[in-house]
Amino acid sequence: MQTNPTYSSLVAVGDSFTEGMSDLLPDGSYRGWADLLAGRMAARTPGFRYANLAVRGKLIGQIVEEQVDVAAAMGADVITLVGGLNDTLRPKCDMGRVRGLLEEAVEKLAPACRQLVLMRSPGRQGPVLERFRPRMEELFSCVDELAGRHGAVVVDLYGAASLSDPRMWDVDRLHLTADGHRRVAEAVWQGLGYDPEDTEWRAPMPATLPPGWVTRRVADAQFARRHLLPWIGRRLTGRSSGDGMPAKRPELLPYEGPAA
Repeated sequence: MQTNPTYSSLVAVGDSFTEGMSDLLPDGSYRGWADLLAGRMAARTPGFRYANLAVRGKLIGQIVEEQVDVAAAMGADVITLVGGLNDTLRPKCDMGRVRGLLEEAVEKLAPACRQLVLMRSPGRQGPVLERFRPRMEELFSCVDELAGRHGAVVVDLYGAASLSDPRMWDVDRLHLTADGHRRVAEAVWQGLGYDPEDTEWRAPMPATLPPGWVTRRVADAQFARRHLLPWIGRRLTGRSSGDGMPAKRPELLPYEGPAA
């Protein structure tokens, strides 16, 4: 990868991770790593253009159907694709189908841009996710294989100790905090060949005393009421948090906003 390359455009494809949840802005919208990355790239390249087609809750089949062809047609220099993790968290998941759809997406996107970026998504520590970990690692093995075949960059967030820390995750335990998104933006920035701005983004957070038993149980109860039960309800009724929502930035337009 060349050092400090010149890219004139970025298109981000995916689900809530790429949309930017839970990096909440004062106006109620979400920022996230892709916006931060676009801001940095725009600061280096006048006229830089950016689109973000991500929508929360999307499965890999929906990403392929609704976003991939649109992204490919934009002719951007860089396309990021992160998808399939929502599938692995479903009670029933056909990993063969997930792999096939991811392969279809990569085969369409890789020739449509100068550089395709794939990711091994971050995974927090905790007993709930342990049952899904074999699926996640199967997905990431597929990502590695496809990247090798199609010349894509793989950003390994799964192996970053900093991003597995529960303190990097929002109260819903599914989405990164603002600091987590900042570290992801740095990881992709470096993956694209730019000089590091934070060489320690992978470093574990300083150790602190864990919260007491009562505090943990209160947090568990709040999490179950506010996030887990609604999530289970959507799974049982076949609904998604992104139903009816438009893409975040559906057109490839000049980036406007503060550089990260």
